[in-house]
Amino acid sequence: MAFAIVLAALCFLMLAAYRGYSVILFAPIAALGAVLLTDPALVAPMFTGLFMDKMVGFLKLYFPVFMLGAVFGKLIEMSGFSKAIVAATIGLVGRGRAMLSIVLVCALLTYGGVSLFVVVFAVYPFAAELFRQADIPKRLIPGTIALGAFTFTMDALPGTPQIQNIIPTSFFGTTAWAAPWLGTLGAVFILAVGLTYLESRRRRAAAAGEGYGQAWLANEPAPFEGGRLAHPLVALLPLVVVGVANKLLADAVPRLYGATSSFVPAVIGEAKPVVQEVSKLAAIWAVEGALLLGILCVLLFAWRPVKQSFAEGSKAAVAGALLASMNTASEYGFGAVIAALPGFKLIADGLHAIPNPLVNQAVSITALAGITGSASGGMGIALAAMADTFIRNAQAAGIPMEVLHRIAAMASGGMDTLPHNGAVITLLAVTGLTHRQSYRDIFAITLIKTAAVFVAIAGYYVLGLV
Repeated sequence: MAFAIVLAALCFLMLAAYRGYSVILFAPIAALGAVLLTDPALVAPMFTGLFMDKMVGFLKLYFPVFMLGAVFGKLIEMSGFSKAIVAATIGLVGRGRAMLSIVLVCALLTYGGVSLFVVVFAVYPFAAELFRQADIPKRLIPGTIALGAFTFTMDALPGTPQIQNIIPTSFFGTTAWAAPWLGTLGAVFILAVGLTYLESRRRRAAAAGEGYGQAWLANEPAPFEGGRLAHPLVALLPLVVVGVANKLLADAVPRLYGATSSFVPAVIGEAKPVVQEVSKLAAIWAVEGALLLGILCVLLFAWRPVKQSFAEGSKAAVAGALLASMNTASEYGFGAVIAALPGFKLIADGLHAIPNPLVNQAVSITALAGITGSASGGMGIALAAMADTFIRNAQAAGIPMEVLHRIAAMASGGMDTLPHNGAVITLLAVTGLTHRQSYRDIFAITLIKTAAVFVAIAGYYVLGLV
């Protein structure tokens, strides 16, 4: 019964998200409904002490990233930089390779350390422009961005700075460059199969006579009316600034502040010092600083076309950031409540029965990531509870810790992108599309990246790759 309750809550939330209902409303309903069926006395305490605590904690850490990312993306659109990049891309690779262009831009940003959420905001304006000019259905944009940002550069390619590739280092004593050949094998598989799938979808739409879409499409970037386009290298400069600054600031912040930072607020009476662990905040501060520099770069090179519509544009960007961050925060609260229920522990314990160490780890992590709707959340829960078992089984089988690291990272990005995933909901909200219109392609990418985990496992056992 405990297992059925967890499964019912998950299915209910996925169905609500797919049918277009507000996740901000239905995430707490699904979570607290599960608590009600488990222990009615815990409904109020779990809502306040767990759901709201985790939800507000997420907003406290990440809302500035959402807001700055949305403003940055809006400025890229209003400045005409998106159109300049699109024009240069079409001239370079041709109209028939619009999807490849967007995937590569997303991959470069993600591998450069830019947050997945920021990539969505930054890339959408010129993805929409490129798809419009190439007359590719807009409904294929989310799947294309998901392939570029949510897959191989998130957790497969060695050295990626995304959190999904960093979490295993603290459990296995490895580095972000663990098992480079296995990661590269998985990345090539995802990219090749993903592009083949998206191209087949494009050709099928073209054969049916389907173009970009109708005028009623939501959240369409405004057409650029600023006259002559900027040089493509100038248009690309803000994106480069964000990527480079993010890397430099990520290295500089810990050196500048040390392990912790504290200050005493200047208030009347005795005040306790505010102490913060810099190691947990350095990456967030780095992204925020990089986005600010990117925004300043756009304003510096394109102040004239931006200034006329900056007030209304920034309002729209902040409104979009509020919606996206609240959606994701609600999902975070839902995952925290579900992870605290007895049914969730039954699932975690049941996964121990899988005999092969790598398959056991992969299935455990991707299952928990799917239930919580979070790659990092599912992996964090799985490794915190089962890392010692994974290590013991791997050592008994002679499996290097580097292989354990890479399989764990890739598995976290497997079934995490189910309909209730926060990044998926953010992506659809930013692009102005619904689950019904575009989730099919996102789910296909989800299946491809899940299959890549087992391709990597086969690469280790059959080819001996590490």
